[in-house]
Amino acid sequence: MIFKIPDILTPQQVAQIREKLEKAEWVDGRLTAGPQAAMVKNNMELKKGQPAELEAGAMIWSALDQNKAFHFTALAFKVSPPLFNRYQGGQSYGGHVDNAIRSAPDPSGRMLRMRSDLSATLFLSNPEDYDGGELVVEDTYGDHSIKLPVGHLALYPAGSLHEVKPVTRGARLAAFFWIQSMVRDEGKRALLVELEMAFQALHRDYPQHPSLPRLTAVYNNLLRRWAET
Repeated sequence: MIFKIPDILTPQQVAQIREKLEKAEWVDGRLTAGPQAAMVKNNMELKKGQPAELEAGAMIWSALDQNKAFHFTALAFKVSPPLFNRYQGGQSYGGHVDNAIRSAPDPSGRMLRMRSDLSATLFLSNPEDYDGGELVVEDTYGDHSIKLPVGHLALYPAGSLHEVKPVTRGARLAAFFWIQSMVRDEGKRALLVELEMAFQALHRDYPQHPSLPRLTAVYNNLLRRWAET
């Protein structure tokens, strides 16, 4: 499934991140691509290890940690440090699938290996500021074109074929990262998300409903059965 989570970042936070990124060094995105991906990848990425990357990444990590929708949607066990890319002047990234296993430092700097269950794109440009640049994700129901407001997040299966369409006007700036979920199976994870959303609606409309404790028990017992930590 594809999930769109609004308002991960406030406009003020986006402005702070963009200010940091504008002063940093950018490099050819193909430097971080494998041989096959390099043939379809044409963008710029923030050079790794700069203070701007670490500071902006820490802001995003903090925002994710405080976002309830991200927590129940991703059921994250590990989250890779955010990276940053920019598309302009016709740049694009053709159809590709993200690597299944990734190595990345955790907040303490210790290297960790993680399975990429979910890919995430956090939009840092207003959609009216650029033409093209849609994230297109393929699943069993066809292609889904995604172009979200600034500060909004797209979550999609890392194993899905996806691409970024050419940016023909302006510049598309985004953060991207990967998540290892506590629930590896996409179908089981989707059921838990649907159950949580139903619980929230019932709690909002009928906060004293006698079925709420039982519904909570069902959710937690399914999570207990399916989670890997």
